[in-house]
Amino acid sequence: MSDPTTPPDEPETPENGAGKPPPEDGIEAISIETELKSSYLDYAMSVIVSRALPDVRDGLKPVHRRILFAMNEGGNTPDKPYSKSARIVGDVIGKYHPHGDSAVYDALVRMAQP
Repeated sequence: MSDPTTPPDEPETPENGAGKPPPEDGIEAISIETELKSSYLDYAMSVIVSRALPDVRDGLKPVHRRILFAMNEGGNTPDKPYSKSARIVGDVIGKYHPHGDSAVYDALVRMAQP
C-alpha cells in the first residue's frame, strides 16, 4: 500500500539508485526503521480497509456479515422463537470468526439496538 505501483517518471541516475550492481547473495541491506515504518503502514491500511471500515456495498463490517450468516444458517428468523445470544456467538466464533467473543457480542448488541 505504501509502495508505489507505477514506476517513477524520472530516469534512474547513479544518484537515485541506478548503476549499482545487485547484491551477490540477492539480499539487500536496508534500515530496520525504514522497513518497520513501511510494514506497519501496510498492515495498518490493510486492517482499516478490510476490517474497520464498513463495506460500501451493504454497509456491514465483516463481523456483522458473519453474525447474519450464522443466524441465517441456524434458522433464526423473525417468525421463530428467540434464541440465546450465546448460541449465536458460539456459532460465529466456532465457524467464521476465530477471534475473541467480545467483538461478536459487541457487534450483536449494536445490531439489536435501533
